[in-house]
Parts: sequence; C-alpha cells; structure tokens
Amino acid sequence: MGPTRLRTEFDRVRAVFFDLDDTLCGYWQASREALHEAFTQHAPESHTAEEMVRAWARAFRKFSPSLKKSDWYATYLQRGEPTRTEQMRQTLAEVGHEDESRAQRLSETYARERDARLRLFPEAPGVLEALHGAYPLGLITNGPADIQRQEIETLGIGPLFDHILIEGEMGEGKPLPSVFRRAESMVGLPPAELLFVGNSYGHDILPAIEAGWSTAWIRRATDVPPSTDGSAQTPEDRPSGSPPPTLEIGSLIELLSQA
Repeated sequence: MGPTRLRTEFDRVRAVFFDLDDTLCGYWQASREALHEAFTQHAPESHTAEEMVRAWARAFRKFSPSLKKSDWYATYLQRGEPTRTEQMRQTLAEVGHEDESRAQRLSETYARERDARLRLFPEAPGVLEALHGAYPLGLITNGPADIQRQEIETLGIGPLFDHILIEGEMGEGKPLPSVFRRAESMVGLPPAELLFVGNSYGHDILPAIEAGWSTAWIRRATDVPPSTDGSAQTPEDRPSGSPPPTLEIGSLIELLSQA
C-alpha cells in the first residue's frame, strides 16, 4: 500500500496520533490468553486456571482504580514488574493463599506469555505505512516506560512514528489535557489540524475532543478487558449526552480515502 490520504472528514488534518493497546494491537486478547497460561502453570493445586483468572479480575478491580493516587504510581511509571507482581500477590490472597514466590512466578510467566502473544491487528501495518508517507505520525500510550517500549519493539512499529509519547516517560498520561498539549507542541500544529485514533472513549476520544482535535473512535467486539466482572462483556459505550467522535469505525482501514 503506497502513501495515501485520509477520508474527507479529515481534510484539515496534517498529523495523526494513535493510541497503542487495542487500537493498533490486540492487547486485551494477549492479556487474556497469557493469564490463562500463567495460571495453568502456577495456580495453587486447589484452584483451576479459570477460577484464578476470575480472582485476578476481582483483585484488579480493587487495585487498579487507586493506583495513580497511591505510592505505587512512581514505581509503576518506570517498571511494570513491581505492580504486576503485587497484582498477582493480591490475586492469590483472593483465594486464601499467601505465597510470594508463586506470585513472582505468575508475574514473570504472565509478562512473557503476554508479550509472545501480542499482535498488530491485520490491517494496522498497511494503514500505518500508507499514512506514514503522507502525514507525520505519533503514538500516545499509557503504561510503564519499560513495558510500552517493549511492546513497540515486539510489534516492530517504532520506525513508523515520528513522535512517541509514553506515560511512564512523561510522568503523566491520558486523559490529562497536558498530554495533548505536549503532542501539539511536538508537531508544531494547532489542535484543529490533528487527529487522534483510539479505542477508549474516556481516555482517548473525549479528551481529544475537548482539546479541539478531530477523532476516530475504533470499536471492536474483542475490546473487552479480562478484568470485567462477567456482566460487562461488550465494548465501552459512549455516555449519554457526551459529544460524538468525528468518525466511528470498526477497522483502521476505514480511515483511508477510497478515491
């Protein structure tokens, strides 16, 4: 696929920024498979892998919401291992086990298996290559510095981006307005000439709209995190009364002009 232009909805756009996880690659699918494998290998004998995945989800829903306001956050920004291992420790506690060495083995196996299963969505390489020839491209991704850099290396997409903004390296992440201001400064363009492509309405689309950017909200049926409680097995919806994206898509290929 050679250099091409965006759809006419984005005629004013002169640079494009993407989210990474579950926008360009199937992070939640890799995570779900890796959790099952880690617990298959290292779950306490009295519990199945499926039971442990459910325990992990319960622990995640308790630990994750307060992470950025806790003492864990400074460590999390730099390295994924400490909080990942703490998550496994809390998972074991959910089923009545206190075993630090098992938590460490679970953490290491999960990280290794998740990285091994990480894949770009099938259309992502062609779309990125096409747009890279026509626009400056940027990546804005939340997560620890080491984990996000490892993902980018695993996926082999680093050379396609002119600008990469990682929460762990900036010390702040989406949906903070300052993240989008950073991106504007990096490309030297006003908000009206920028497009953000992401899968999360709350973390990607709404803050980009509020920053004055064009937006493309990609929604896939697989975009359901393994931390759900079992009652929410559908992708995120746009809250009632909230502003719509410039474009809602089901595949990245829909970004491109068909002319």
